[in-house]
Amino acid sequence: MATLPTFFRRTSETGLPAVSDTQPERDPFQLRALPQEDVFFYCKRIDNSRLVREPDPQARGACWSAIGAACFLLAVLTSVLVPNVASTLAGYKLQALRVEEQQLQAEERTLDLKEAELLSPQRLDKLAQGQNLVTPFPGQVVRLNAKGDSAVAMVK
Repeated sequence: MATLPTFFRRTSETGLPAVSDTQPERDPFQLRALPQEDVFFYCKRIDNSRLVREPDPQARGACWSAIGAACFLLAVLTSVLVPNVASTLAGYKLQALRVEEQQLQAEERTLDLKEAELLSPQRLDKLAQGQNLVTPFPGQVVRLNAKGDSAVAMVK
């Protein structure tokens, strides 16, 4: 900052600051000065090994406040996300049950077809002939009385 006496010393008789008529010619190949070029940084070794940190009485309260806020945030997020996750898992289970139902229905159709093949009259006749079974004669059939008495039919 210029003071008033210094300001007056630099002026010419007209009261305006003196301007030199001849300016030194600038070298066209010289680089212009970089900003903060004259600032130097020195690395000073600092030894803090003898310092002992004093406990901050408010740090414990701030720590518990942060833990409480994190727990509250976790509880809110959990209560918001659990129904959505449960719905998604229920959808997966429902789809798995539908696939299992289709597999069981296909298996039931296969078993019904096998049962129909096993109980077909042609197959039963073939098995009967293989075991020397024949159709009974009319006199060999014993019919029970349908009257409800407890008499047992006797074979003749």
